[in-house]
Amino acid sequence: MVPGVRLVVLGKQGAGKGTQCVRLSHHYVVPHVSTGDMLRGEVKSRTPLGLRARSAMDRGELLPDDLIMEMVGRRVTEGDTRARGFILDGCPRTIAQAKELERLLDPDPLDLVIDLEVPTPQVLKRLASRRVCVDCGSNYSVPSPPLTNWTCDVCGGEVIQREDDTEEAISRRLDLYERQTAPLIEWYTKRGVLVKINGSGSPDVVTRRSVKAIEERRGGRGAGEPVAGEGATASQPGLGVMPVAEQAGETPPPTPPPAGPWTGS
Repeated sequence: MVPGVRLVVLGKQGAGKGTQCVRLSHHYVVPHVSTGDMLRGEVKSRTPLGLRARSAMDRGELLPDDLIMEMVGRRVTEGDTRARGFILDGCPRTIAQAKELERLLDPDPLDLVIDLEVPTPQVLKRLASRRVCVDCGSNYSVPSPPLTNWTCDVCGGEVIQREDDTEEAISRRLDLYERQTAPLIEWYTKRGVLVKINGSGSPDVVTRRSVKAIEERRGGRGAGEPVAGEGATASQPGLGVMPVAEQAGETPPPTPPPAGPWTGS
């Protein structure tokens, strides 16, 4: 079996972070720990933590670090994540969260922190075509719709365009991400665990870049599948760069659904 991994994936909205987290969790046979999915579950189940989160969101406030880390800490210390590892998606977002995560994981540190890099114009284009399941949060796009009539392939929920996926709203979120995350990237870079991955190209190509970076970090490809020669831009030497053209010639997609409300993150 492929060895497990303890991984954090960072990336601005539209960088393909969710897609890559799912793919990497399958490759390394570890849980995909998504703070967005967990929060939706807590809010939907009306747990004490979910009620606290809903109250903060209703007031338009950012969720406090202690709430996020209570939820994440509970998950990353369970048996399956302790045994094989995890792909952590959506946390940490601040240095305070990163320090608490480091404490929770002691004495088993992260293997790597991946920062998916995609140019802002490309991110804006991706987000404008993004469609999301209102029930489970699965992501689709106009070029890659669900199989049937904008109904989620995963849970059967309605797939919509988020009301806040306008260019103005997206630009505000990207600016906020850059301000919040720049110190975090610097913090992980100083610890020698951050690698910057070129997030442009097909999902398969980006996954190969990420797997290659992880295995080079661990000193070899291990028991994983052979990895093609696509490179990664990295904060440490030894990882090259190879741009990849976008694929073309896709079948025209069905008419996208109308915009609708969204309660996720």
